[in-house]
Amino acid sequence: MRKVDYGRELMSDHTLENQDLDVEVLREAIQEEYAEVAANPHKGFHFHTGRHLARMLEYADEWLKDIPESSIESFAGTGNPFSLGELHPGERVVDVGCGAGIDTLIAAKEVGSEGRVIGVDMTPSMLEKARHAAEEMDLANVEFRKGYAEGLPIADKWADVIISNGVLNLMPDKAAALEEMARVLKPRGRLQIGDILVQKPVPDSAKRKIELWTG
Repeated sequence: MRKVDYGRELMSDHTLENQDLDVEVLREAIQEEYAEVAANPHKGFHFHTGRHLARMLEYADEWLKDIPESSIESFAGTGNPFSLGELHPGERVVDVGCGAGIDTLIAAKEVGSEGRVIGVDMTPSMLEKARHAAEEMDLANVEFRKGYAEGLPIADKWADVIISNGVLNLMPDKAAALEEMARVLKPRGRLQIGDILVQKPVPDSAKRKIELWTG
């Protein structure tokens, strides 16, 4: 197993409840899917994207003001983590699975120059778009790091708030990801997640099919 700078070791296939699922193959498939969203955001996918999706999820117009279109167009969230509570000036925020950075950049505007926001994602092309968007906005309080939710590259008890949007459903070991979020949060920190819920258990046979995870 490969260790990360902070937190727990990344999960091996054998630590997962479903040992027949090849985690690396799954991650590669997810990266390919979202690399395509980064490169060709208007292609048309089995999920909604972009400014249309932001409106569907009731993102306020003022949140999107000054956010570069390059970040908005590759937005592929499933919920609205900002609907769960306001961010305050000076707070530290981590965006788990930040994609092209729309939520990270909104958070950076909300916490202001005294705050700080770190976006974490595993897809290089999404991180590249996010970094370019932050540079375009001339933000000094935001940075983006490559990493996995099961091994966040963030110090213990660093964050006041963790946000995540449409990412937890893609993780085979959700408990490990939530444990990492708990490690990174300060005592009495806030967790604001927008994601997908199912109304009945997913059978193990379906969990082993990579194509069902990604599409």
